[in-house]
Amino acid sequence: PHPRVQAELRWYAGHPAYLERLARRAALYLGYILERVRERGMPAEIALLPAVESAFQPFAYSPGRAAGLWQFIPATARRYGLRLSWWYDGRRDLVDATRAALDYLEHLHRTFEGDWLLALAAYNAGEGTVLQAVRRNRRRGRPADFWSLELPRETRQYVPRLLALAALVAEPERYGVRLPPLPADRRLEVVETGSQIDLALAAELAGLSIEEIYRLNPGFNRWATDPDGPHRLVLPAERAEAFRQALAQVPPERRIQWRRHRIRPGETLGHIARRYRTTVALLRQVNGLRGHVIRAGEHLLVPVAARSLKAYTLTEAARRQALQRRPRGAVRLVHVIQPGDTLWDLARRYGVRVRQLAAWNGLAPGDLLHPGQELVIWKGRPDGRAPALARVAERKILYVVRPGDSLARISQRFKVSVRELARWNGLDLDDYIHPGQRLTLYVDVTRLAESG
Repeated sequence: PHPRVQAELRWYAGHPAYLERLARRAALYLGYILERVRERGMPAEIALLPAVESAFQPFAYSPGRAAGLWQFIPATARRYGLRLSWWYDGRRDLVDATRAALDYLEHLHRTFEGDWLLALAAYNAGEGTVLQAVRRNRRRGRPADFWSLELPRETRQYVPRLLALAALVAEPERYGVRLPPLPADRRLEVVETGSQIDLALAAELAGLSIEEIYRLNPGFNRWATDPDGPHRLVLPAERAEAFRQALAQVPPERRIQWRRHRIRPGETLGHIARRYRTTVALLRQVNGLRGHVIRAGEHLLVPVAARSLKAYTLTEAARRQALQRRPRGAVRLVHVIQPGDTLWDLARRYGVRVRQLAAWNGLAPGDLLHPGQELVIWKGRPDGRAPALARVAERKILYVVRPGDSLARISQRFKVSVRELARWNGLDLDDYIHPGQRLTLYVDVTRLAESG
């Protein structure tokens, strides 16, 4: 092998525990991906590409906003027909993302005139970067193959890493490694459901755990499949027929539970959607609403989860909470996002790096923040024990203005600045506030407690 491939082979051979974890994760998806690769007549090694991209972790999310086994960024995902919605992220879906990745690789293979190494390099670095490197070498009269190009360091390692892994899988004994068996013949089947379904019900009908359903169908963000589709589930082949028969006994209207909600004075569709962990769009669609106007005393039909939300262990929210609870320091702070907050500002304020802050919260540095969202900040060195002070630093408070109150008096009471108080409530510094008016504050409860 090429010296760069040999270097990667040595690394893999020196990290047997990593190879074992990788093989265990790959076992669930490799058979399906290999089947799709062979159907297209592509080199079998391409089925191992998710090992290099995401270590076969469907929930992987990179600082560059790439997600899923095949690590699609949003722009490329949309270009290849992957849907991204509140309910569903096609970048993480085994069926859709594999189809899109192989479409993209075939396009790159044509672009680079049948050279698979250049196509793979372009999958990592972007076709523009590789085309530019090819043209530069040709202008200089140099070879334009992958090994001769000036490419980013990551890309120079990326292709050899895949080639090394393929060599290890083909002949592990030759390289002195022991691989757990890779059951590439483990079959998965795609089963049409025809409608939205609660994932707890789907697990029950398939005879699987809820976690198994999510690992086979990692594109679903919430407690149910997307009402707008895809209306299908990936299941172990041996469970597919029993699932079809059980599903046929459950009419579409009973595949999701519904609650009749009586609208209270002051409630909006947004309030109700947040309360029931759903979307305004779905509430409007289900209830035949043309606009956003609702009236107190009337009723809305709302879809609700069949089980406690804690049972849905791999929803987007559950994964983020688990990540935020993982100890990274001696003190855990929680910051409630206020209008105008950015990761950059918060990193400066708390004395941490932007990438750290993003990673602690399952975000990429370029992600947008939303008022009311909670971010975790870790301070101090981790010592392997539970955080010494695992309490919330900031909390949202709704304060009702009393007679004699002013912005200055309220800001003094809650130890916030007048400017912040005005900004949180869309006020000017000299605006008059009146008794009974509701103000939103984000207060540091630890400072309040310390001041008595």
